[in-house]
Amino acid sequence: MLIEQSGYKAFPPRLPDQPIFYPVTNFEYARQITVDWNLPAYGNGYVTAFDVDNEYLANFKVQNVGGNIHDEYWIPAEQLDEFNLHIIGGIKVVFIAH
Repeated sequence: MLIEQSGYKAFPPRLPDQPIFYPVTNFEYARQITVDWNLPAYGNGYVTAFDVDNEYLANFKVQNVGGNIHDEYWIPAEQLDEFNLHIIGGIKVVFIAH
């Protein structure tokens, strides 16, 4: 896992066809993505949890993309390195689906 290779300190660069990094705001939504999309597509999925400096995160608006729990931030791929610098305390894997 690429996050593991970073020492659980950073998310990897986006692929060319992924212009935005979409961190979601709650476990329920993250779990839904993992179970409904990642598990069928890849055979497994992971939910991570991490804190981000609130002052930095205020630069981005929460986007709702569906139901009540479907809130996420849209971080442009070219800003992901900077976003990673504002992660506090590392990235934790909190749920694994097989």
